Amino acid sequence: MKLTVEISKYPLQDNYLSAIQGFIDELNQHTDIHVITNTLSTQIFGDYDTVMAALQACIRWSFDRYGQVVFVCKFLHGDLRP
Repeated sequence: MKLTVEISKYPLQDNYLSAIQGFIDELNQHTDIHVITNTLSTQIFGDYDTVMAALQACIRWSFDRYGQVVFVCKFLHGDLRP
């Protein structure tokens, strides 16, 4: 099954740009998913289990590294990349 996720990260700290970029960089370490970043959100495409495993690892990494963070996600069935 294919999955599309749109995710936005809102760090609750002053140095928010590096926290956002760090999360995007971590996602891009996962070469088995496709990541597109724009000014408002990041879109992730790929196999359901692979995308969810990457998200789980990257969200945990972000919480461990940056503390209080809000993530807003949309999950859509299928690979809806442009």
